Amino acid sequence: MNAAALSVSSLDVNVPGRQLVKQLSFAVDGGEMLAVLGRNGTGKSLTLHSIAGLRDCDAGSIRIDGSDRDTIDGRELARRIALLPQHADDVFPSSVLETAMTGRYPHVPALSWETSADVAITHDALADMDLAALANRDVLTLSGGERRRLAIAQVLAQQPAVYLLDEPINHLDPQHQLDVMRRFRQLADEGCSVVVTLHDVNLAARFADRCLLLFGDGRWELGESDRILTAEHLSELYATPMQRLEVDGTALFVSSGLVA
Repeated sequence: MNAAALSVSSLDVNVPGRQLVKQLSFAVDGGEMLAVLGRNGTGKSLTLHSIAGLRDCDAGSIRIDGSDRDTIDGRELARRIALLPQHADDVFPSSVLETAMTGRYPHVPALSWETSADVAITHDALADMDLAALANRDVLTLSGGERRRLAIAQVLAQQPAVYLLDEPINHLDPQHQLDVMRRFRQLADEGCSVVVTLHDVNLAARFADRCLLLFGDGRWELGESDRILTAEHLSELYATPMQRLEVDGTALFVSSGLVA
């Protein structure tokens, strides 16, 4: 049996004076999308950062394709796994194309330049994010939503096997939210592994195979989306009453305060 693309074992995530996640264990195979849900401050971002290696694990281990993450060369690791952070800061002027091209760096040999294939892959990533017409724009002139889509294009250009996406639909209008989720669902269907933090329960229900619920006090629950996404589970998760509605045969979850 092949090793899972991503395997997390007994992971602890702590902040001063508080344990957010205790003994978290899960595996994500190629072909799967896992959504991570929870209130603000429950450890969603820190969990992704711990998996990616941006912060030391308080306990536990991470394996990529069966290998201990910490034994994998940095450039090789970047070819296997990519992290989309919540925020991207631009200090210096650069074109949209040049910024997206940074996603190709793990694939470019040292002391070499990008090839025509790298440029083509980057253009495709921009097109996927509806940015093809802005390739020559200065990144500092982009709107918040355009900059968010550019950050996603950088990750797409990286072409890893495992995508770690921290709230990718932040700042996006509804159409671009759907475009982003459809693109990563497509990548999962093509054999990639996708782990995505979300605040939109309904997008998680629509696109994710499984959901990981983080309660912020060490507890967590993991299960198939159609099983674990219930009004009872979500009411506890978000510490507010949630209600399940049926609209044209589709289940939708809303805060019960929004229901007359």
